[in-house]
Amino acid sequence: MLVDVKLEVNGKVNTLRVDTRTTLLDALREHLHLTGSKKGCDQGQCGACTVLVDGRRMVSCLSLAVMHEGAQVTTIEGLGTPARMHPMQASFVKHDGYQCGYCTPGQICSAVGMLGEVEAGIPSHVTADLNARPELSPVELRERMSGNLCRCAAYSNIVDAITEVAESRT
Repeated sequence: MLVDVKLEVNGKVNTLRVDTRTTLLDALREHLHLTGSKKGCDQGQCGACTVLVDGRRMVSCLSLAVMHEGAQVTTIEGLGTPARMHPMQASFVKHDGYQCGYCTPGQICSAVGMLGEVEAGIPSHVTADLNARPELSPVELRERMSGNLCRCAAYSNIVDAITEVAESRT
């Protein structure tokens, strides 16, 4: 069954005619030709497809496009451009937070969303004091980013990149 769904993607309103079974990832890649978000595992386990939906990070391969009628979706393409990079993108480049680059768009979107969670005071599974604002320690950062896998194992550089951006915000 085909339906129309209206999504605001990277600041532009789009009306898409999609099958009700179309994932948000497939709508972005196949209908809007935004191929930055990657289809890694197609099971929500690797995080390569992570995007921001209404400011919150989400693995787009597990969510149907029709569930996000009227939502604001930000993909890696919407965060910045090569000429005007988002601070997280620039930090990933500076710290070599990528090797093959396949996971990088999801890592960056997840990192941006994760820092928003920390700023909002949302605890993680390793937050020691649930009543205090979470501190972004290495253990806290690794836990919060654990849904994003990197087959090249660039984790230490990814942590350095995220830490630099987090410290510049304080």
